[in-house]
Amino acid sequence: MKYTYQARNQEGKMESGMVEAYSKEAAAELLQKYNIFVTFLEEERTKEFFFKKIELGRKISKKELAIFFRQLSIMMGSRVPVIQSLSSLAAQTGKISFKEAIAKIAGLIEEGLPLSEAFAAYPKIFNNFYINLIKSGEASGKISEALYNISEHLERESDIIAQVRQAMVYPVFVISFLFVTIVVITTFLIPKIADLIKETGVRPPLFTLAMLNFYKFLGIYWWIFAILSLVFVALAIYYFKTGQGRRNYDQISLKIPVAKEFLKKVFLARFCGNISALLIAGVSINKALLITEETVNNNVYRKIVSEIEQKVSEGEKISAVMAKHQDYFSPFVIQMVKVGEETGKLDKALTEVVSFYQKEIKRTIDLFSVLLEPVVIILLGIMITFLAMSVLSSLYGVIGTV
Repeated sequence: MKYTYQARNQEGKMESGMVEAYSKEAAAELLQKYNIFVTFLEEERTKEFFFKKIELGRKISKKELAIFFRQLSIMMGSRVPVIQSLSSLAAQTGKISFKEAIAKIAGLIEEGLPLSEAFAAYPKIFNNFYINLIKSGEASGKISEALYNISEHLERESDIIAQVRQAMVYPVFVISFLFVTIVVITTFLIPKIADLIKETGVRPPLFTLAMLNFYKFLGIYWWIFAILSLVFVALAIYYFKTGQGRRNYDQISLKIPVAKEFLKKVFLARFCGNISALLIAGVSINKALLITEETVNNNVYRKIVSEIEQKVSEGEKISAVMAKHQDYFSPFVIQMVKVGEETGKLDKALTEVVSFYQKEIKRTIDLFSVLLEPVVIILLGIMITFLAMSVLSSLYGVIGTV
């Protein structure tokens, strides 16, 4: 951040200027090193501050975090001091909110805070899962490895999200094309047909009249449909952000015939990935379950993880509790966890589960993409045929009356 200042130099003369630092206190200390006595110091407010505030609200993506942690891991593994590493990463980060957060974290470390506590000052960016992995790395003296494990974990999740988004590009494109087609027909073609009918001065067939009236109504009152659609979407988003709405969404999503198996694979991959990463870092199983409970974004699975943590603290095995919820944990996962518990290698067993489900998720998305294309083409063909028939019937109706 940049700060404008007014100060007196050693000769007692007033001078002003600008200094860049991660905080106001750091800026003052920097000026004092040059024997400048500050009388006024304020953060610079640039003209684009309004847009900066908008940008600050944008969430940091998992991909950005993965790159950040990987680069920090490499730099610290190469014996680059942590403050210098963070300052360098802040300088090359394009997103303003992330840049400022990294710079302030570097300042907190310079003030004496350990790396984990400095990251914990920004819980909206670095959640409890990351913090505990960093703490374990600090305790074991393997901070570089801990940061690398975080980046690996984030990249796995980022890849899943990217694959899902990629699969949705085609249907979104087709729907957009269909919408544009309807707009073109309603705006340009139908008015010309209506004018042609008026010129003939005859009454068209009933179907032709119905289609013309429908398109005329759509052309005049399209804004009503647009407003109603926006209101519906806004109410749906608001409802699903409420506690009850979110719970209902989580329950319904796991019962949808086509989507439920895929969603279960995603949740199981995340669950097993979180637990295995924390266990490898040296976190106890009970604490790993508590941390994972916070990171699970489905209420159904969150309740089950909470139950597992409670039963494990009472002496019961994880696999035994999972066996009570076979609708949400596949026999494969239960058996792998059981083997891991019996051999004392639960972290490795869970890592194998994650590897398996990552491949399964990729296969499912690939299959979905292959099957989606012909289905969308058929639906698009039906819609285009209907639109063409409605327009052509209107034309034939006009021609037939001439």
